[in-house]
Amino acid sequence: MRGQMSSENDQLHIFFFPVMAPGHTIPMIDMAKLFAIRGCKSTLITTPHDEPTFLKSIAKTKDSGFDINVVTVTLPLKEVGLPEDSDFLNKVTTVEMRKQFRRAIMMLDQQLEMLIEKLAPDCLISDTFLPWTTEIAAKYKIPRLAFHGTSAFSIAGTECVRLYEPHKKVSCDSEPFIIPNFPGEITMSRMQLPDLFREETDFTKFYNEVKESEKRSFGVIMNSFYELEPAYADHYRTFLGRRSWFVGPLSLCNEETEDKAHRGNQASIDQHECLEWLDSKQPNSVIYICFGSMANFNAAQLHEIAVGLEASGQQFIWVVKKDPNVEEGKEEWLPDGYESRIQNNGLIIRGWAPQVLILDHEAIGGFVTHCGWNSTLEAVTAGVPMVTWPVAAEQFFNEKFVTQVLKIGVNVGVKQWVRLFGDSVKSERVEEAVKRVLVREEAEEMRRKVKALAEMAKGAVEEGGSSWSDLGALLQELRLQRSAHNKI
Repeated sequence: MRGQMSSENDQLHIFFFPVMAPGHTIPMIDMAKLFAIRGCKSTLITTPHDEPTFLKSIAKTKDSGFDINVVTVTLPLKEVGLPEDSDFLNKVTTVEMRKQFRRAIMMLDQQLEMLIEKLAPDCLISDTFLPWTTEIAAKYKIPRLAFHGTSAFSIAGTECVRLYEPHKKVSCDSEPFIIPNFPGEITMSRMQLPDLFREETDFTKFYNEVKESEKRSFGVIMNSFYELEPAYADHYRTFLGRRSWFVGPLSLCNEETEDKAHRGNQASIDQHECLEWLDSKQPNSVIYICFGSMANFNAAQLHEIAVGLEASGQQFIWVVKKDPNVEEGKEEWLPDGYESRIQNNGLIIRGWAPQVLILDHEAIGGFVTHCGWNSTLEAVTAGVPMVTWPVAAEQFFNEKFVTQVLKIGVNVGVKQWVRLFGDSVKSERVEEAVKRVLVREEAEEMRRKVKALAEMAKGAVEEGGSSWSDLGALLQELRLQRSAHNKI
């Protein structure tokens, strides 16, 4: 039956299955929109808790007549011992809870199988951290593509460290080593590597499973574009032998202000209020500070950032995670009288901010970032230089890429990878880095370079561009796979 229907209808049906964390769901939703706009039927898989956010994000695409939908699976939180409201990774705050969360996600296998049987997709695009989905796709004879929410630079760099173990050949944690068999003579230290490389953890075993399942997948799909990292795209494809398609920057599928405002959670500030504030500022005069949805800083560190920003004398928008237990203005990290002193110079947003909208504004001249890949790529796409402040995951690799390869950012000087809380940085370093990226001589050169990359990013996703063509080639291959399968 399935073969008959498919031959009558050339439309490919793709499942999109992200990990439940904002840094993973936001680009996956963008990708589902992109595939729908290119003529596919896109079905996003999420939990009932996130269904409203997903529906809001895709509403405009759906209303424009494109074939995009959301289906839900329910996480067995109770069975693994997690509270009912822990269905999103940024609510899972301890290492033990993360382990339980991973277990809950692995128990979604039967629900996924039922959805595949019911809806008969032609392909499954799932987050690379869902390695068990490779087996399920194989069982139903459909290709599985692993989605990497990061750069070829960091994936290939991490893989070269995993394979050649240069970190085991240095005498101490701070001694630098060059990543072997990797373009560009990039140096790292053991302190900057994820903990899974420094000690055998539960996650090391899981990470190795992820890498093995990736090798057995149909290929890898990337939120990047070829012109941004040609040496590393080639290295990943040829030296590491991974079939990959570069289809980014995915955030560029949101062209309207409304679409940009509705990515991710409900913003904690009215977008018009935010844009009005920016409209009153000169071009390239404001620094934007945001550390993503996962990184945390203690009160002492927030205090140092506050002091550094004020001392820099520069205008800023600073996104601070909202602490539900503390009344606004009473936070212990806030210096006395701070908000009244900075009211003309600074805007503090507590909670979620419409980041792409902010970065795209001409008043923004720099971005202090944790180097999560979504944020890094959004800055490149908006033509904004960066102050790099990596915390965890592959963020130290992204920092090297921004500062050493692209040369469009300066580092704040963080030395140590941490799982949950950011490394402590003094206010003087914050002040210095902000000035370097906004007003010092080198700022102009960085801005010139990143503006050129922003143009390339826009060209990549336009008809005939590298990402547009890569996606076309992938869709063609998936159609061939389907017809080969239907002949069997």
